Amino acid sequence: MALFGNAHTINPATAQQDYARLLGQGEQVHAAFLLIRDTILFTDRRLILVDKQGITGKKTEYHSVPYRSITHFAVETAGTFDLDAELKIWISGSQTPLQKTFTKGVDIYEVQAILTQFVAR
Repeated sequence: MALFGNAHTINPATAQQDYARLLGQGEQVHAAFLLIRDTILFTDRRLILVDKQGITGKKTEYHSVPYRSITHFAVETAGTFDLDAELKIWISGSQTPLQKTFTKGVDIYEVQAILTQFVAR
C-alpha cells in the first residue's frame, strides 16, 4: 500500500479534536501530518492513516497500524534536486512498505524520532 502526497505538520491538539471519534479512551495524538487529502496520526498506541477516497473525498478509509506490527522503517532525506523527504514503513506480513512523502517544511528527522519512540517500546 503506497500513499503519496506532500505533508505538513498539524497541531496535535487540533488533530485530537478532529479525530476524537477514532481514538480509544485516553488515547493521545502526539503528532499529526496532513497530506494533500490524507492525514497521518501518531498516537501513543498506534499509527492511524486517514485515506480520503474518490473524487469528492467523502468516502474515507481509516487504517490503524499498531506500533508492534512495524518491523522496520527508513527515512530518505531531501536532496539537491529532490526537495521532498520520504518515510517508508514495513508492516509484518507485507513485503511492500507504506510510503509517505514529506515536503521540506517537515523535519523528517522529527518524524523518524517520533516513530522510533513508539516502535522501540
